[in-house]
Amino acid sequence: MNKSEKTKLVETLHATFSDATSVVIAHQVGLTVAESNEIRQKMRNAGARYKVTKNRIAKIALKGTKFEGLSDQFTGPTAIGTSDDPVAAAKTLVEFAKKNDKISIVCGSVDGQVLGKAEVETLAKLPSLDELRAKLAGLMQAPAAKLARLSQAPAGKLARVIQARADQLQ
Repeated sequence: MNKSEKTKLVETLHATFSDATSVVIAHQVGLTVAESNEIRQKMRNAGARYKVTKNRIAKIALKGTKFEGLSDQFTGPTAIGTSDDPVAAAKTLVEFAKKNDKISIVCGSVDGQVLGKAEVETLAKLPSLDELRAKLAGLMQAPAAKLARLSQAPAGKLARVIQARADQLQ
């Protein structure tokens, strides 16, 4: 890799770190091409990104970003997961690491707050932003639906009473 390619890679990684809300660092040893493609696809489906990177280039790219505190963690065969959703990258990587022992979570960060391995695993258990939005929409819609059912109930009861009286008179 020549100097201009390295410079482009640093700029791309810097932009990725600057735009991300969360970063998860993992060590990956011995992943096959199929396994790498699988984790990349799962990350894309979750709205996150997965990249295997050189530690030195990642450390340079971290400078001037809110994730600069993670630079000490870039040792060994490192991969990074990034996402705009605070939970997506952590959730996907933790689920994959449970099924595949060739990848292990090292640490992470959400908006510059450095998280240890246990905290990343706890973060992965939280619902994603989309799940929270769906729950909120359901909660907001439930009272309106209940109100509609309640307002229709008296009219239905009145109609049944009138019908029952009409049946008695016949």
